[in-house]
Amino acid sequence: MPKGKVKWFDEKKGYGFIQTESSGDVFVHHTGILGEGFKTLAEGQEVEFELTQGERGARAEKVQKLG
Repeated sequence: MPKGKVKWFDEKKGYGFIQTESSGDVFVHHTGILGEGFKTLAEGQEVEFELTQGERGARAEKVQKLG
């Protein structure tokens, strides 16, 4: 599974981008984050995810926070 760092995530809009070395910036929606309750990511947080292709390009699914 690819790994990366959260470039930015807007809690109000529920989406952001993960920066990776191999795939560039990858879109992440709050529905793709694993866990219970309020799902958000912090800038600079390391994550692991499944890379999929959405209608508008690369998309992160099954996002897990590392560390």
